[in-house]
Formats: sequence, structure tokens, C-alpha cells
Amino acid sequence: MRFLRNLIASILGTLIALGILFVLFIVIAMAFGETEKVVVKSNSVLEIKLDGSVKDYAPKGTDFLDEFLAFRDEKMGLNEIINAIENAKNDDNIKGISINTLDVNAGISQTQAIRNKLEEFKESGKFIMSYGDVFNQKSYYLSSVADSIFMNPLGGVEFKGLSSEVLFFKDLQDKTGVKLEVIRHGKYKSAVEPFLYNKMSDENREQITTFLQSIWDELLVDISKSRNKTIEELNVVADNLWARNATLAIENNIVDGAVYMDEYDAKLKMASGVLADDELSKITLSDYISIGKGRVISTASNKIAVIYAQGEIIYGKGNEDYIGQELIIEALRKARKDKNVKAIVLRINSPGGSALASELIWRELELTKKELPLVVSMGDVAASGGYYIACNADRIFAEPTTISGSIGVFGAIPNMSKLADNIGINAEQVSTNKSPSYSVFEPITDEFRAVTTEGVEDIYTTFVERVSTGRNMSIEAVDSIAQGRVWAGVDALQNGLVDELGNLDDAISYAAELAEVTDYKVRNYPDYKLDLGEKLSGLPFMKSKEKVMIEALGLENYKTYQILKQFSELKGMQARMPFVLEIK
Repeated sequence: MRFLRNLIASILGTLIALGILFVLFIVIAMAFGETEKVVVKSNSVLEIKLDGSVKDYAPKGTDFLDEFLAFRDEKMGLNEIINAIENAKNDDNIKGISINTLDVNAGISQTQAIRNKLEEFKESGKFIMSYGDVFNQKSYYLSSVADSIFMNPLGGVEFKGLSSEVLFFKDLQDKTGVKLEVIRHGKYKSAVEPFLYNKMSDENREQITTFLQSIWDELLVDISKSRNKTIEELNVVADNLWARNATLAIENNIVDGAVYMDEYDAKLKMASGVLADDELSKITLSDYISIGKGRVISTASNKIAVIYAQGEIIYGKGNEDYIGQELIIEALRKARKDKNVKAIVLRINSPGGSALASELIWRELELTKKELPLVVSMGDVAASGGYYIACNADRIFAEPTTISGSIGVFGAIPNMSKLADNIGINAEQVSTNKSPSYSVFEPITDEFRAVTTEGVEDIYTTFVERVSTGRNMSIEAVDSIAQGRVWAGVDALQNGLVDELGNLDDAISYAAELAEVTDYKVRNYPDYKLDLGEKLSGLPFMKSKEKVMIEALGLENYKTYQILKQFSELKGMQARMPFVLEIK
């Protein structure tokens, strides 16, 4: 009896202690979360910094925990940024914009969309100025929209053209005895090339060269207009690195002057009509968004639903970072049930992933467009599985710099038979039937390879048929531009994979036209709800495994680890981008 009493007392004591700790945690978190109320003062300058992560859609939570944990949320949604610039254009308290960002943590298409919106902002007659201690290519591309660009006298501009790097692991596999067995369809489907060869194939080099050149040409057109330089002149600057220091950058009209930050602030004061001795009022983009300027207020009852599909495609629920068929299907059904939703825009930013999940989403989209107009807007990338879920829309919009296509399929299975031999492991199997089976410790058999190849071919055939029907093209025409090849948006327009070049707003406007509505508001989906564990994972004492590994390995080594890890964990056939690369 005494034991039971002591046990109950211990349990109650533990629960009380946990309750007290939780209350203390809330009090401390709320204290950290207390911030001075944001006010837009007269003659203010909106300061754009994009060092934090930019996502197509970054919804903020509305419950109690979200309120006091939001101080760790550094991401911004592209839709919020665009809306904030639109609101600033009509805000009498905002006199101009200052772009001052060391890096732009956004994709090229996202950056172009922001830049285009800044071009619209200039039509209001308000100024845009830019400053940087140094500029990388993406931050310079964004800053080139400014009326005037200034840099630190000891700074430089990285302006050298685009490049990318692909890592190859075949020799590593040979040395370790652990490799991936690969079956693929598509000569350009080079996602698995790093595990097959120790150098780049001619087909892969061709497609990378083609789309990098298309994207670079697009960036040069924008910079050329803003800086009043020909594309040929800009290429000469890039070839010779004639912006590598302040003197060369000024001589070649890449920037307008070399000044220190205090001198730049003086220029901002003058442009804003602020006296030299008065304080310059700046408001950051994130603060401006926090007071509701990331939304466009509308009293319209009609709605255009924008469903965001961002990240790799996985089989399952999905979340803000990964596309799962469960969340997307739920969002589509919610939108269809809302009598005020008159059309749907699917915003895709995905390199693809699970072929099965892509097919399930495709099916739900087929059901959806029988009831409502369906328009697709492509972001930075809508390739492979990302294109699979796009191909049956009533109309497809892509940014000029969107990476799309990659109509192809592959299967990849880890195998360590060589390692097993090297360290003396022998695996024996017992089966009741003769069907082809696979063991990670045994070489892949011809029979199993044949069955797997058949599965890859079946999915590729289905993929091509989906595109053929959705795009009203013959099977032969689709196959000729498929084979896993990647295309930039401008090239995808030429070969029929997309209908029009334009941004998300263009897609929304077109959807409204199809629905025959002129007065409407935008409703964003999906609705992301995190449980307590997921919310607490961002706190310092609940640091994620990813952050710990980045700190231990360094960012570049961690990226290499991620590539190997992702491919080792692939399940089922993959409709995925043909390589993992970063454009620099």
C-alpha cells in the first residue's frame, strides 16, 4: 500500500513540476517575444533585406504558441513581399525603398518576381536606392532595378555569369563497396548520373548549358534596361570581371558610386525630404509585413483559391516544406466545397519526387477542373513530378527563369554486396516462391532488374500520356521533348510545355477571367497546423538535427551528405529533377 501511495505521489509531483516548468517557459518566451509596437512614421524608407528564407507561401500561425514563438520565424512568403511592395506604393508615409541585402535567400524566379514588382513601384514616382558592402550576382540582379546603386569603397560586385556544379560519387562507391542500383528512362534523366559515372554525360552537359544560358540571357535583359548598357557590354564585364572592385564597377556603370553607409543614409535623407540633422526613419520589410501590409484587403465575396505546392513530392501528409498528396487533396476538396471559390490556381515550386503521390494529386486535379477553372503558376522549378501535377491544367504560366520539364522516371536501390564481400558477410535467402526478390547484400539479379525496368517504363508511358492529353500533343511530340530533359521557362513556352510567361498575379487574373469574375479576393491553401513538438523544435534547447549537423560539418559538406542520404532513402519510382545542383 505504501508503495502505491509513493508511486502516485511521485507521478503527481512529476506532473506538477512539468506544469510549473511549462508555465515558466511560457512566461520567459513571452518576455522574449515582447517587442516595441511597429509604426510607419512619416517620411519613412522601406528597407528590403532578403537574407532570411523566402518561400512562395509562408503562413504565420494564429494560435497562442505561434504568437510567442514567432520571434524565431525568419522566413517570408513571396506573396507577402509582393503585397507589401504594392501597399508601399500607395502608402503616403513611405517615401521610397532602400535595398540593402548581403544575399537574396530566394530562387531566381522568386527574385525576378520581386524585381518586377519593384519596377511597378517606381511607376508611383517614389525612389528606389540600393547599397551593398559587396554584391553577389543575385543581390546585384535585384539591386539593378534601383535608380541608384552604391557600394562600399572596398567592396566588389560578383558579376561573372551563371555556373553550376554536379558532384559525382562513382569512385566513392567503388571504394566503399556501397552503391545505388539504377534503372531509368530518359537519356537526360541524370538525377542518378553521380552514382553511375565519374564525370558528366554529354546529354547532361548540353541541357545544363542550355537552360543556364536561357536564364542568364533573361537576367541580362533586365539589367540591360535598368543600367542602360547593351547585353554585349554586360557580357564583356562578366568575362573580364570588370566589376570586381569599386573603381571598375563605377567605370563600367555597374554601380553609381562608392560611399560608406553613413554617406548612403545621408542620400536617403535627401531623397526622403528629411533634414540632414534629423533622424532617418527606416522600417524593415519584415516589420512592414508584421503590421498587416503583407495582405491586400478586400471585401469581395468571390474568391480565387491559390493552392501552394512547394518542396519535394513525398507519399504521405506533407507539410510546409514537402508536398504530400494528403494535404494537397484536402486543400483541393476544401476549395471545391466553398461556394465562393470561383477558380483555382495551383502554384508549383517543386523538383518532383514520388511518382505515386504525383499521380494521386493529378487525379484530384482532374476531378477539380470538372467543377472549377484550374490554372497553374510555376515558380522557381516545376519539373518532373512538379510538371506531372501541372500538365492537366486549363492553362500553365511559367516565369521566364522557371526550370521545368524533366519528363522522365528512375528507380534507385541501395546495394552493398561488394562491401559485404569485403568485410566477410554472406547473406542467404529462403523463399516460398520463385518471384524475383532483392537483397541489399546480394548483386541485383537480371530477373529483378527486368521487373523493375518494366515498372519504370510503365510509369514513363503513363507520364507521357498524361502530358499528351493535358497539353493536347501527340505521344511522339511529347516524347521528343521529354527523355528527362530540363527546360527554362522561355524554352518551355516554345516547345509547348507551358502556355504563357507570367507571374502568380498573371495566373490569378487569368483564372478570374475564366470564372468570369472581376471583383474577388485570394484565399491561400493549404492550412498548415503544427503540433506542440513541431512548434517547440525551433527553440534553442530543441535544436534540430539538421542545424546540429550543419554546425558540425559545415554547409557545403552537409549538402553533400544530404544528396547521398536522399538517394539512399528513395521509395518507389521517382519522377524527380534530373540532378541536384545549385546555380551560382
